[in-house]
Amino acid sequence: MSLRTSRREFLNRGARAASAMVGSRFLVTETYAQADRAYQAGFDRLDRYIEQYMRDMNTPGMTMAIADRDGVQRVATYGFSDPDLKVPVKAEELFQIGSISKSFAAICALQLSEEGKLDLHRPITDYLPWFRIESSYAPITTHHMLTHTSGLPGAGPVFLSDPAARHRAACPPGQYFHYNNMCFDLLGHLLWTLDGRPAPEAIRARIFEPLGMATSAPAISFDVRARTAKNYSAFLPDRPYGRYDRLCEAPAIVLTAASGCVAATAHDMGLYLQMLANHGRGPKGRLLSEESFALFSKAHIKAEEFGPTAGYGYGIAVDTLGGHQIVRHTGGMVSFASALHVDIDQGVGAFASINAMQGYRPNPPAQYAIQIIRAHREGQPLPSAPPLHPPASIENAGEYAGTYQSRDGARLEFVAEGTRLFLIYKAERVPVETVNGPGWLARHPDFERFALVFGRSDAKDPKSAIVEVGWGPDWYVNFRYSGPREFDYPKEWESYVGHYRNESPWLGSTRIVLRKGVLMMDGVVPLAPLADADGGIFYLRDEEHSPEWIRFGAIVNGKSMHAKVSGEDLWRVAGE
Repeated sequence: MSLRTSRREFLNRGARAASAMVGSRFLVTETYAQADRAYQAGFDRLDRYIEQYMRDMNTPGMTMAIADRDGVQRVATYGFSDPDLKVPVKAEELFQIGSISKSFAAICALQLSEEGKLDLHRPITDYLPWFRIESSYAPITTHHMLTHTSGLPGAGPVFLSDPAARHRAACPPGQYFHYNNMCFDLLGHLLWTLDGRPAPEAIRARIFEPLGMATSAPAISFDVRARTAKNYSAFLPDRPYGRYDRLCEAPAIVLTAASGCVAATAHDMGLYLQMLANHGRGPKGRLLSEESFALFSKAHIKAEEFGPTAGYGYGIAVDTLGGHQIVRHTGGMVSFASALHVDIDQGVGAFASINAMQGYRPNPPAQYAIQIIRAHREGQPLPSAPPLHPPASIENAGEYAGTYQSRDGARLEFVAEGTRLFLIYKAERVPVETVNGPGWLARHPDFERFALVFGRSDAKDPKSAIVEVGWGPDWYVNFRYSGPREFDYPKEWESYVGHYRNESPWLGSTRIVLRKGVLMMDGVVPLAPLADADGGIFYLRDEEHSPEWIRFGAIVNGKSMHAKVSGEDLWRVAGE
């Protein structure tokens, strides 16, 4: 191996004027490459694609590592850590990898299992008797927590602020996949209990040191902020984010929980990729036995959140793509987004991370990097780049065109032109764009707080006619709609409507509205009242079996002053 540094700048021809973050030049810096340059032709094509991808996605900067079983093949950085001052991303800068950290915690748990300190199928409360839980189902085990099948809510804290409160299991463990940060935070406490070291130190000793990951941090703290790439989040975080909306520098955070505590350099992540490509073997020996790696990379439960064919192993998603077994994960932080993909059949992997949170993860660059290396190894032509998806391009836009009317006579008119959709509003043609998440965004100040949500005549039939559109509390139907137009609901629900906020960057705002007789979070997530509880408690029903909940309380002047979401507190914003 040899260290090589090359710098190539591409003129910004045809860049979108609306993109404020990419700036006037696109910078690629290759800081590490194998001496034989075997994959160089493919890397040149990858760089051209990433330039287009970053412009299309309004990405400030990116770092990437590519590795195979033989070692780290390449480290490259793209774009800027500070776009205003044109300061490029540096390879030695830390990027917060978010939920990719879960695979680190899972490996530590499997090591403890190999050492006889942890039974993966023993009730978690046998190890952590202080964990407060209410359940009428079978005990929850480490296996359930590693696979996101505990049946517990995952958006709240391990330690609830109310000393009398308990975590409530909503369904039998092992039955449904529901992504759960809280359970991985609890796994961090399990590591601490059984290993005698806090989770970050266990990760350092058990993974970083054996792999030589000497420049990464197992915990995010103020101490490492100076080594961290400058990072960005939405300037207005209380509403849907449009792809070319304004970003601002994000505040520093501290995170030591095992669900997302790792901040890493790209080269160190290349070493981690190499270990996964080698099925758990590092340069100093195996981190995991073959049997444990098989458990780690086995699809224990279907996990459509990661794709229609995906399952979930232990802290890692598992899929079969192009006839090859893939382990992969994404990571979303306040101001970073990451993706890791490893083809464990071919033994190649890629990691990409961007220094902004805009709602998406850089999966396409990581996937394309693997496809390029695989094609080179198999002697096949280099694959075509993945398609880009401009936010203004809407599939079957004509289906949504037409006039929709509310009960009070207000009207919304949409017109389609090819793959473009426009809202006719105040004599303007307002572009409608996709957002990362449910619904679409109409690019007008009067519509910026909520997403537009269209509905079909049969919610389970994606080919049935579009008959309605919602925006926050407002509801409109077209001439095809034949359902009910009046809806009953308990009068006290009106007191829950409003804007609630917590100043934590992880929590932020939610707006509760009433539409069609249903309380909805941000106009897109319906709330279902708990049948066996007193009023004011609801399940979030963005998933059929979601255990996440919200409780309203502190009624003053006919308004709820407080909402608790899966154990986290939010307070009413007066006047909204």
